Amino acid sequence: MFGRLLWKLLRGNRGRLTVALVAVISGAAVISALLNLEFDVERKLTQEFRLLGANIVISPGNPAQANDAPSNSPATSASPALMSEAAVLPQVDRMRTSDVVASAPYVYIVARAHDTPIVVAGTWLDEARKLEPTWKLEGEAIASRGDATQCYVGRDVARQFDVAPGGQLELDYLGRSARLTIAGVVDAGGAEDSQVFVNLAVAQKLAGLEGQIQFVQLSVSGTAASIGGYAGRLANSLPGYDVRPIRQVTEAEGNLLSRTRLLIASMVVLILALTALCVLATMAALAMERRADVGLMKALGGTMSRIVGLFLAEVGVLGAAGGLIGCVAGVALAQWMGHRVFGTSITPRWEIFPLTIALMIAVAMMGALPLRRLGKVKPAVILRGE
Repeated sequence: MFGRLLWKLLRGNRGRLTVALVAVISGAAVISALLNLEFDVERKLTQEFRLLGANIVISPGNPAQANDAPSNSPATSASPALMSEAAVLPQVDRMRTSDVVASAPYVYIVARAHDTPIVVAGTWLDEARKLEPTWKLEGEAIASRGDATQCYVGRDVARQFDVAPGGQLELDYLGRSARLTIAGVVDAGGAEDSQVFVNLAVAQKLAGLEGQIQFVQLSVSGTAASIGGYAGRLANSLPGYDVRPIRQVTEAEGNLLSRTRLLIASMVVLILALTALCVLATMAALAMERRADVGLMKALGGTMSRIVGLFLAEVGVLGAAGGLIGCVAGVALAQWMGHRVFGTSITPRWEIFPLTIALMIAVAMMGALPLRRLGKVKPAVILRGE
C-alpha cells in the first residue's frame, strides 16, 4: 500500500518530487547517523579516554594520619607519606562498582640491579595492564596477583641489561634482595620504559614496608560528573585521605563530550534547515504548476480544505518515505563514521527511526507552505486559460 502511494506521488510530477525526495532522504540519512553517534558518543569517548589510564588517585591526606611505618625506614624519607594497606584497600573494594575498570596500590623504590640504580614499582600486576591499556607487552602476561616470582621490565631496562622474557633479574635494596623471572618487556612510550614492575608484596618486602602503600590508582568509566561523584563518595568512606580525580583527564573528557554534542546538535539543526529550504523551493515551483488542477477541482465543487488536505497527504508520504529510506542509509553511514573516528562500530539505536521519520514529515509539511497560495486561485480565470 505504501509503495503504491509513493508511486502515485511520483508519477504526476516525477522530476520535482524526485528532487524533493532525494533531499529528504539525504537529510534523513545524515540526521539519523548523527543521532546514532550522539546516543553512542559518550560510551565511545569514555572508551577512548580509558586508554589514558587512571583518573582517580588516593593518597595520604597529611603526615599525621599517614601511617605507622617505622620512622627510621629509608623508604619513608625518600618517598611520600605512606598509607595502611588494611585501612584503604578494603574500603576501595567495598566501594567498587561496575564503572571501576581497574584499581591498584603502588609502592615505588629505587633499588639496584647489577650495581645500577633502577626504579622499581610494586603493584598488582594483574591490574596494572588494565590501568595502562596502551602498554605493548612482549612476552607473557602475569595473571595472578599473588605471583611473587615474576616481573615486567621496561623497554629501556631490557636494553640496558640485555635481558628478554624468560631471563632473570636480581634486585637489591638495603641488604635485601629478590631474584625474579622476567615475564614480559613493556613498551609504554613513557617513564615506564625505564622501570621494573614487581608484585606489590615483593616491593614491600624489599623496602621493609609490609602492609604499607604509597597511593592507589583507579580507572573509572563515565562522564566527568559521574567520575567526580564517585570520587566524592569514595572520599567520604576514606576520611583523612586525599581522594581526587586527575583533573586533566576528567576535565578534558567532559569538555570534549560537551563540544562533540554541541557540534552534533548544530549539524542536525543545519541539515534540517537545508532540507526544509530544498523542499520549500521544490514545492513552490510545484504549486505554480498545479494551479490548473486546483482551479478544476474548485470548479467541480471541491473545498479548499479538502484540496490542501490532498496535497498535505502527498508531502506527508514524501516525508515518511524519505525518512524511512534515509534512516536505513543513516545506520550504514553511522557505522562508517564509527570506524573512521573511533575504530569501532556504532551500536544502532532503533528509537532513532520514529524520531527521524517524524522530523522529515515535519520538514515536508513546512515545505508545503507555498500550497497556501493555491487558495487564491479563481476557477474562472484558470479555465479561461489566463
